[in-house]
Amino acid sequence: MKEKIILAYSGGLDTSVIVTWLKEKYDYDVIAVCIDAGQKEDFKAIEKKAYATGASKAYVIDVKKEFIEDFIWPVLKAGAIYEGDYLLGTSMARPLMAQKLVEIAEKEGAHLIAHGCTGKGNDQVRFESSIKALNPSIKIIAPWRIWDLKSRKDCLLYAKEHDIPVAQSVTKIYSRDENIWHISHEGGNLENPWNEHLDDMLILSVPPEKAPDTPLYVEIDFEKGIPTGINGTKMDSVELLTYLNKVGGENAIGCIDIVENRLVGMKSRGVYETPGGTILFQAHHALEKLILDRDTMAYKNIVAQKYSELIYDGRWFTPLREAIDAFVNVTQAQTTGTVRMKLYKGNCTAVGSKSSYSLYSEEFATFSADEVYDQKDAEGFINLFALPLKIRAIQKEQHEGIKGDKALGKKVIRGGEFVE
Repeated sequence: MKEKIILAYSGGLDTSVIVTWLKEKYDYDVIAVCIDAGQKEDFKAIEKKAYATGASKAYVIDVKKEFIEDFIWPVLKAGAIYEGDYLLGTSMARPLMAQKLVEIAEKEGAHLIAHGCTGKGNDQVRFESSIKALNPSIKIIAPWRIWDLKSRKDCLLYAKEHDIPVAQSVTKIYSRDENIWHISHEGGNLENPWNEHLDDMLILSVPPEKAPDTPLYVEIDFEKGIPTGINGTKMDSVELLTYLNKVGGENAIGCIDIVENRLVGMKSRGVYETPGGTILFQAHHALEKLILDRDTMAYKNIVAQKYSELIYDGRWFTPLREAIDAFVNVTQAQTTGTVRMKLYKGNCTAVGSKSSYSLYSEEFATFSADEVYDQKDAEGFINLFALPLKIRAIQKEQHEGIKGDKALGKKVIRGGEFVE
């Protein structure tokens, strides 16, 4: 009996070639696992293609709801953004996909998992770290690290030689990753950071020049940091994110072109479209500013940076990530309310927020006459707040006075007077 191997299968160029390569190189029984995280694909066609290219069995697993509720929402609540730009669309999906691959491997009695990640990318780390955390006995095969194919052009030639149908071509060779949160674009003309990205690459959004000339207002309801409704209507997680992706994309929201630091040590350039996610992050941040106190917000910002690095580095299944989640959930206990967002030609702005847990008080904050804040109290506060600065200044004056008058044989005494 042939040894079984589970392949993370997308039906794209790399994994289509890998099915045939695994059979040719090792004579494995290849089981293709395609995970539907919200990418716009014909999954029946992908399943059919897996069989056509040599897979003995093919799974298509819908994880959209699980992806949003168990992975995206925790990252949103944490406010985690990698290097201040990247909303972690690919990074969040990989541990979930790895989890499903392990589940299928255990179900099928397989001890091998293969993936199509390159040896230069972050995804190989994310997949393999997650697999090792979930089942350390599974062996991993990464063809890009061991085969003779050195580029995607080589893969295209291999596909042509073995009659493997692929959609990519030499002139249209972007590497893309899509799910319900975002779509990324890498490669092609993006490899030169001096090249402006071409608008015809965009899939989820339009460029600002083609967005409507009138703004769109959207009200988003949150309960304990989790989005629950739009414009007063309750929605489930998939429906809500799908709607925001649509209106966000139509208004050119959430397209970024960045150079980032990969975990493996090099810089890479990519274009990311995250329309719904951008709206949610901005809205959630605005609501937190209304509700969280200063110290909690400041510390949460520190935690968010570490959380983003954990997710980017493929360290989802770690005690630290669980511990941060516990902290974040405490901060979100009262993060409930509504935020009104204005979408206009690529700009996404919170223009209104309200919550029954708001720490903002118009009575205290008003510049009009009020009876709840005695402005005279500020003098005592300032005296105490500035006391360390005042003492330091006095000490500095005295020190400089002694030093400056040594030549004159003078000494400084209390009160600033000099004596011989």
